[in-house]
Amino acid sequence: MSITPSNRLTKQIQFIIEIDKLKQILRQTLLTDGSRQENSAEHSWHIAVMAIALAEYAPDGVDIFRVIKMLLIHDLVEIDAGDTFCYDVEGNCSKTDRETEAAERLFGLLPADLGNELRFLWEEFEASETPTAKFAAALDRIQPLLHNQQTQGGTWRIHGVTRDRVMKRIAPVEVGAPELWAFIQKLVEDCVAAGYLSSCAK
Repeated sequence: MSITPSNRLTKQIQFIIEIDKLKQILRQTLLTDGSRQENSAEHSWHIAVMAIALAEYAPDGVDIFRVIKMLLIHDLVEIDAGDTFCYDVEGNCSKTDRETEAAERLFGLLPADLGNELRFLWEEFEASETPTAKFAAALDRIQPLLHNQQTQGGTWRIHGVTRDRVMKRIAPVEVGAPELWAFIQKLVEDCVAAGYLSSCAK
């Protein structure tokens, strides 16, 4: 006997199939072995696991389960909007509009209650005002930093990124994960000392 899925299940399956496209979105960040660019699905998985591994450094009031959910869905909008390189000034001018439109379509594929739940999670992450969102944002800044350190400056060297720009980019770590801030600052300085990151524009 065949079973006809409910309209709710049909929408959920449609969403699940659609988000597979995130695996096709390439980021500027290289894998830690330098062999290729990572895709956005890999990035999301990596920082979600980081949230588990680094949960003990989360400030009071942070909901780690909510952090994990945020990190797993925060880049889904890139399916439509593409990955905007964090140091691309021109691309970042239109990023908010492109990603908001993408959120409307993608979360709109789901049943309204579930779509609204994920949309609110995404909006909370983007606003970065709650302790939970700030911790999630901090992890999102730390992960590519680690990749660049492991690839001897990988993306930084390719794009001529300097220390001042990196420090501006990782500033949310100081507020979102203050217990990790001293470690992150030292990591940057070690990268400068090793020649992985230039202290000034050439």
